[in-house]
Amino acid sequence: MKKYFAIVAMVAAFSFGMTPSVMAQDEVAEEATEQVDSVAEEATDSVAAEEAAPAVEETVAPVEEEEGLHKTLKTKFIEGNAGFMSLVAIALVLGLAFCIERVIYLTLAQVNTRKFLAALAEKVKANKVDEAIEYCAGTRGPVAQISKKAMQCLASDDQNDIATIERSINIEAEVQGAYLEENCSWITLFIAMAPSLGFLGTVIGMVQAFDDIERAGDISPTVVAGGMKVALITTIFGIVVALILQVFYNYVLSRVEALNSNMEEAAMGLLDMCVKSPKCKK
Repeated sequence: MKKYFAIVAMVAAFSFGMTPSVMAQDEVAEEATEQVDSVAEEATDSVAAEEAAPAVEETVAPVEEEEGLHKTLKTKFIEGNAGFMSLVAIALVLGLAFCIERVIYLTLAQVNTRKFLAALAEKVKANKVDEAIEYCAGTRGPVAQISKKAMQCLASDDQNDIATIERSINIEAEVQGAYLEENCSWITLFIAMAPSLGFLGTVIGMVQAFDDIERAGDISPTVVAGGMKVALITTIFGIVVALILQVFYNYVLSRVEALNSNMEEAAMGLLDMCVKSPKCKK
């Protein structure tokens, strides 16, 4: 009997000893399960947030970039009837080509007139006319050309009188002046053509507008807007081209006038140094 009670007591003690440990294990398992569930929920939330972000970005209306000047001009060029706009663009390109050619030519023709005449006068005073001719030939510009002509007359035996020298200087000055104004007539032509082509496009656009009205049988602004837009765009571009070429043309004329003034100054100096030369017939 005692043995039986001893066995029962051992079983009861073992049961009560196992119960706290099992409960502790159950609590640890529950905590681990809760941590796993929380991590899974956080991962699910982050994935959902990443999936929702593009959707939000897609729903936001994209901000339109401002059109650049080049793109705007290209768009208006196409809208203004490419046929007439191409003619206006050709007038601009050709006119600018002649303007640039004149600017380069006149820039290269510019020399320091007073310095050139001073060096030339030293050679004439030393009776080195041949060296003076070579000096003029090695210098660019109209001033050097009329000086070369005067020195050639001074070096000759039958044309070294002051009247012949003056006449030669005047003739050479007229020739050089014509060279300076060469191709300027083409620039004025394109200045006149550009707005004329623009006005021609205006007339064509008006005709298109009236044709649209006739076909639609209505004079609503929507019907008229297309032709009127073509008319106004071609006119604007034609006037802008003419203004650009006019600015270049006025600059070219100012350079021509400056060179003509230099030639007049050089002519007076040449006559003075030729009169003082011993080779000149008085």
